[in-house]
Amino acid sequence: MDMNFEGLIIGVCTFLIIGLFHPIVIKTEYHFGTKVWWVFLLTGLAGVAGSLLIESTLLSTLLGVFAFSSFWSIMELFEQRERVRKGWFPKKEK
Repeated sequence: MDMNFEGLIIGVCTFLIIGLFHPIVIKTEYHFGTKVWWVFLLTGLAGVAGSLLIESTLLSTLLGVFAFSSFWSIMELFEQRERVRKGWFPKKEK
């Protein structure tokens, strides 16, 4: 009986990618505000392009997860601004 670990690897890596983006969004909003949302857009588009061009199912899937995590982070960046405004997270002093 052959075991297929590809699904588990994708699951673990997806968990790690999403977990990595959480502090990135917080730190980005703290240091730069929402004006750098386009960086997440460009990294997402690069991830989509890479996902379409790579033949490996595992790597293509992980790039897709990375890409859409980048896109999701755009929304989270603006929501983080609101969380800071409400006092749930610290505001950077100018």
